[in-house]
Amino acid sequence: MIKYLEKEEDFNLEITKKLVIVDFYATWCGPCKMLSTVLEAFTEENKDIEILKIDVDKFPDIARKYTIMSVPTLLLFKDGNLEKKEVGFKNKEELYELTK
Repeated sequence: MIKYLEKEEDFNLEITKKLVIVDFYATWCGPCKMLSTVLEAFTEENKDIEILKIDVDKFPDIARKYTIMSVPTLLLFKDGNLEKKEVGFKNKEELYELTK
C-alpha cells in the first residue's frame, strides 16, 4: 500500500510498522515519477510492505534529518529502525534486493 505523508507528526508512527519503504520525492522530479510507477507495481506483489511517500518540498525537516541530498531516495525501515538507504531510480528487482 502506498501512503502520502500528510502531517509531519505522523512520520514516526508510520515507520514503526513491520516493513516500510520511505520514498523521498519531489513533484518536479522526472526519475521520481518513473519510480512511482515501479513502486505501485511492487506493492501489488508485496502487500506486507508499505510505501510512505514524502515530498521533500513539504517536509524539509524530515529530509534534513535523514540527510536527503537528492531525489528519489529510498529508506528502508524495519520495526522503526533504519536498515538501508538507496539513492536514485530503482527497478523492481532492485526493490526486492532492498527489502532482503
